[in-house]
Amino acid sequence: MFQQRTVRLECGKATHVLHVLGTQLNVKLYRCAPPGSQFFQVKCTNAVQYQISPKVSSTSNNMLPLEKSLSLSITMMAPSKDASDNKVAVSYFGDNLEELGKAILHLTSVELSLDVDADRDGVVEKNNPHKGSWKWGPNGHGAIVLVNCDMESLVGTKRDCDDDSLSRLSDLKDMSRMVLRTNGPGQLPPGYKLVLHISLSDADKIGVFQTVKSVLNKSYPMVLGRKTLSYVVKYEGGTAETEFFVEGRKFLDENFEGLVTIYLSLLEPSTKGFPETPIFTDKVVFHMAPWIMTPNTLRPLQVFVCSTTDNYSFLKDMKELVKQSGCKLKVCHEYMNRGDRWMQDELEFGYVEAPHQCFPVVLDSPRDGDLKDFPYNELLGPDFGYVTRVALNEKVTSLDSFGNLEVSPPVTVNGKEYPLGRIIIGCAFPTTVKGRNMTKVVQDFLWAQKVQAPIAVFSDWLSVGHVDEFMTFVPAPNRKGFRLLLASPDAGYEFFRGLQKKGHGKAKMFEGLKDEEVTVDQILSNKQFQQENAFVQSCIDWNRDVLKKELGLEEEDIIDLPILFSLRPDKRAVAYYPDMVNMIVLGKNLGIPKPYGPKIDGVCALEKEVCSLLGGLGLNFFFIDDFASYHKLLGEVHCGSNVQRDPFSYKWWNMAL
Repeated sequence: MFQQRTVRLECGKATHVLHVLGTQLNVKLYRCAPPGSQFFQVKCTNAVQYQISPKVSSTSNNMLPLEKSLSLSITMMAPSKDASDNKVAVSYFGDNLEELGKAILHLTSVELSLDVDADRDGVVEKNNPHKGSWKWGPNGHGAIVLVNCDMESLVGTKRDCDDDSLSRLSDLKDMSRMVLRTNGPGQLPPGYKLVLHISLSDADKIGVFQTVKSVLNKSYPMVLGRKTLSYVVKYEGGTAETEFFVEGRKFLDENFEGLVTIYLSLLEPSTKGFPETPIFTDKVVFHMAPWIMTPNTLRPLQVFVCSTTDNYSFLKDMKELVKQSGCKLKVCHEYMNRGDRWMQDELEFGYVEAPHQCFPVVLDSPRDGDLKDFPYNELLGPDFGYVTRVALNEKVTSLDSFGNLEVSPPVTVNGKEYPLGRIIIGCAFPTTVKGRNMTKVVQDFLWAQKVQAPIAVFSDWLSVGHVDEFMTFVPAPNRKGFRLLLASPDAGYEFFRGLQKKGHGKAKMFEGLKDEEVTVDQILSNKQFQQENAFVQSCIDWNRDVLKKELGLEEEDIIDLPILFSLRPDKRAVAYYPDMVNMIVLGKNLGIPKPYGPKIDGVCALEKEVCSLLGGLGLNFFFIDDFASYHKLLGEVHCGSNVQRDPFSYKWWNMAL
C-alpha cells in the first residue's frame, strides 16, 4: 500500500513538489478551484500516472464534472533525471466551458530505500516489504543485530559496544550492514534534507556507523547512538548507495524485548523561520540477538579449570580426559584465580548469532569471588564477548553462582518445541519466605532471552544450593537423544543394602583416606542418616516431577544414580561421598567424581554400579579424584570446570514464538 501525502495546488501559480517513488500524492480538486468552476480537465507528462476518485464520467467535450468529494491521486513510475522534469496540469471551467484557471504541479521524483537483511540470508536486499517489522519462524522476517560485546582491539580495555569509535576494521563483521539506496536527479531541490534518526528509547541500545569514502581510504564515524539521535545524510545524486553498519549495545532484559527501529525521513523546507516538515519516512526494524546457553549434548571446544596448590591430582586426571576428548584445556593459574577454584560458579558460556556472524559470549555471575577478573581480563577479546549483570540492591547468595544454572538439550513438551532446550534455575521452594534465590537481575536477564524458556526448580535444600548437585544431562543414542541423571538416595540405599545382602557389610567406604573410612553396615545402621536422606529424596522427587512436566520426560528418560547426602546444622544437604552426578560431559566421555566406594574384589562397587546404569548409552567413563581438593570443600568436578561448546546448528530466529 502506498504512503500517501496531501498536496495543495493554487490556480495561476506553479507548485513544485518532490515525490518519492512508491508513494502517492493526493490533491483535493475542489479546494483549489476558482469560484464558479463546474468542470475540470487533467493533463500530465508520460511518466506520471493519475486516478480520480470517486470515478466520474466525462462529458462529450472530455470535461469532468467538479464535485466536492473528488480527489486526484498521482504517482510516478520512474525517478527523475532532472529537477521538475514532469508535471500535472489541472484546468477548471465554468458553466459555458470557459477556462477559469489552471493549476500546475511540477514533479521531481526520487527513489529512496533504507535497506537491511530482512529475509535473514546474509544479503541486504532492496526494499524488502517486510523490513519494517519482525516475525518469528522459518517463514518469518526482520533483520537481526548482535550486541557487539567483544573487544577487537588487542590493547583496548573496554568492549566494542562501549566505545563510540571503531577500533579495528574487523569490528565491522560483528555489525549488521544497512544501506541507503537513492536514485534521482543530481541534487535535491533547495532546502530538502535526508535525515536518519532513532528514538530516545533506542539511543542506548544501538550504534550506527557510516562508511565515508575519501581519496585514500575509508573511515567509519558513529552517526547515531547515545549522544546523537538524528543525522543528516548527504544526497549523492544519480544512482547511489550509502553504507552503514549497525551494532547492538544492550541485551534483551526485563524492560527491553529486543526490537529497535531506525528511521529515514525526507524533510521539506517550510516558510522562513519555521522548521522543516517530514514528507516521507522509511523504517527498518532489528531484533537484538539473544544470549543462548549450550547444553552438554553439544560438541565441546575448550575446557577451563583452575590450578591451585592442592589440585595436582585433579588436574592430571582432567588433562587426560580432555586429551581423550579431542578438545583444548585452558588452565587459569593462581596469579589469576587467587585460590578460587570454582570455575563453573564464576561464569557460563553461551553465544550470540545473526545470519552474518556468530561468536561466543561469556556471562559473568555476580558472585564475584577471587575469579571475578578472569572472564573480563582473560576471555573478552576478538570474537569473544562478555556480559554481566550486577545486583545493586539485592543480596548475592550462593544461588547466584552458575553451578546453579543449567540448560537442557532440545525437547518437545505437549507438542510445543524447544529446539534450543530450556534453562534450569535453582530457587527456594515456592512457599518459602526466607529462602535463598538467584538475584532478580540475573533471572530477569535469563527470562528475557525468550528462546530457552527457563524452568525454576528447588535447590535451596542444598547447603551450596546448586542444581548441578542433583542433576545433569548426558547424550544418548535413542529416545530423546539424552538422559536426565538424578542423584537418588533411594538408589543409594538400595545399592548398599544389596552389598550387605551379598555379605559385604564390612566393606569400607573411603578406604585409604585417613579418618574417613566407614563400613556399609555402619551406613545402613544410622537411623538419623537414613531420615536425612529420606528428606533429600523428597526434595529431589519434587524436582523430578517438575522436570518431567516441563521437559516432557518419561521415566525411561531418567536414570537414578546412587548418591547419599548428609544434613548440616542448618538442615541443608551436602553430598556424603563425591557426588557422581556433578560430572563433566565431553562428547561421549564423562568425567565423573571418583566416589571412593566399597571395593569388592579390588573394584570400586559404586564406579561399577554407575558404569552399569549408564552402560547402554555408548559412553566412556573417567573417574576423577577430586576428594580432597573439591569434595571436602563442598564441590565436585563440574563445579571446578567449565566447557565452551559449539553453538546449535538450529537458528534461533526460526522458532515459532
